[in-house]
Amino acid sequence: MHPSRVTAALCLCLIAGGCGFDAEPGISEAERQTGSEAHPQILAELGGSYQGDEAAYLAATGKNIAAAAGVEGQCTFTLVNSDVVNAFAVPGCYIYVTRGLMSIVNSEAELASVLAHELGHVVADHSDRQQRRSIFRSIGVVAVSVLSGSESIARLASAAAGFFTLRYSRKHEYEADDLGLEYLQAAGYDPYAAVDMLAALGRHTIFLTKSRGRDEAKGIPEWAMTHPLTENRMQRARDMAAGTGVKPDTLPEHEGRYLQAVDGLLYGDDPEQGFIIGRRFAHPVMRISFEAPDGFSLTNSPQAVLIHGPEGTSGEFAGGELPPQGLSAYARGVLQALLGEAPAEIGPEQSGVTNGLATVVVPATVRTQEGAVKVTLAAYDGGAGSAYHFAVLSAFSAAPQAAVQALFGSFRLLTAAEAATLRPRRIQVGTVGTSDTVQSLAGRMAAEHPLEHFLMLNGRAPAQRLRPGEQVKLVVEAR
Repeated sequence: MHPSRVTAALCLCLIAGGCGFDAEPGISEAERQTGSEAHPQILAELGGSYQGDEAAYLAATGKNIAAAAGVEGQCTFTLVNSDVVNAFAVPGCYIYVTRGLMSIVNSEAELASVLAHELGHVVADHSDRQQRRSIFRSIGVVAVSVLSGSESIARLASAAAGFFTLRYSRKHEYEADDLGLEYLQAAGYDPYAAVDMLAALGRHTIFLTKSRGRDEAKGIPEWAMTHPLTENRMQRARDMAAGTGVKPDTLPEHEGRYLQAVDGLLYGDDPEQGFIIGRRFAHPVMRISFEAPDGFSLTNSPQAVLIHGPEGTSGEFAGGELPPQGLSAYARGVLQALLGEAPAEIGPEQSGVTNGLATVVVPATVRTQEGAVKVTLAAYDGGAGSAYHFAVLSAFSAAPQAAVQALFGSFRLLTAAEAATLRPRRIQVGTVGTSDTVQSLAGRMAAEHPLEHFLMLNGRAPAQRLRPGEQVKLVVEAR
């Protein structure tokens, strides 16, 4: 786990790119190059690609939709190793679907509707048009970079890469819905699958709100909210499907082969990246843990855990090798890499012990034309030649400082027994037996709020009767 280094070049290349929308859709060489350059950085930030049969299935479904959209062989479809439910597209027709989204989908037609919608954004050139319109939203982050002299500080201030905060307008969403429905029907799928997919997203949002609390649901990363749902949009999708003249359930949705494809899909956090459980982060391999205070949220990535808090508090947790010179040298090295050429006043180093671990805290103040920014680096000797650190930007007022100190004080090592409880989970597709009920199947779920979780994943109502022989998704501990 090492600090991520997302540079301004990624945002610039995405702003510069775009996909043409004309009578004959196509991806230009410039757009393809833009997507190709951004692709590895996107994967590095979000969790990497998820390999296996599920990825091949996604690519095959995408190939069919791309052909229906008139861009056959010009698009790249990638399954992202993230449990956040989302899908998005970037210039060059690079389309990404998270395994979190695939877990709540219940048919190939629903998945195809997601891909068709994203292709609608690509063909209609929405990425370029929206980025141009929302360029001023990035000025604050750019100003931090220019005024402080540090791209790393700008990255922490922004809390996530710029393209993930892109919000399409209602007009753009409706345009993508319209085009997506055309592509979905042209590829031979049931147009009502788009309605089913929007319903699945709605169920997931309601589940998060009810099971994890409204505050935590609000803490869902900004980039995961690229397709806000409204009842108007869902009704519009129903009307559009009805307007095709196709009767419901007369075209294939391919539920069976979709469920076969996702049987065994990793569910929830990847143990190689650690687990985020509410406001707590725990890594079973590194055997470390910390907990963020109330009002904070955590976002996992391969390089770092991003930290978001009140009053603009933001930062990251990461780690690396402990140098021969010791923990102080590690802390100073990370802080120097973070500050870059920024005009900064580095305060006195504070040495201590946190939950039995040697700790070094180094505060710094970065002066800008807009005022001072407080940067605090807390480093820990994790043993066996490893070191870990928090790097946090915060206001100077008492409340943020108390929260940051609580965060720093929560870092600890896990016992072997604690680490052993952190097990990966997978989707298991099961066949309903003659005596099975919603409640009995929910009892087999290795998940919090098992009944609500089962209903959400499978799109069922509590009183709905199951048919013997039908297939459902369960969440089980991986063996």
